[in-house]
Amino acid sequence: MKTRKTPRRKCVGCGEQFDKRNLVRIVHSKEEGVCIDLTGKKNGRGAYICKNIDCFQSSVKKNALSRALGIDVDDDVSEAIRKEILGSKWKKVFFWIKKEYMK
Repeated sequence: MKTRKTPRRKCVGCGEQFDKRNLVRIVHSKEEGVCIDLTGKKNGRGAYICKNIDCFQSSVKKNALSRALGIDVDDDVSEAIRKEILGSKWKKVFFWIKKEYMK
């Protein structure tokens, strides 16, 4: 029986490739804004990032997360993602970018 290949994705912070299961997917969609995708199946433009805080900070510093998602990521959104990485509990949390929700 053939062994299946595990999908690999590239982290936007460090640029290394990891198994898809070991990365966190951040998605930008028109309906929901920017959110963490726990299932890996949400519609929208996605970016993968390590569960390492140094990697996240370098992606914010290099503006790599904004480039990968195709939008400007606000400081409030990046701070919320950082808190989730530090907590390392990936809950279903939505980060809204739309101006009417960012008050």
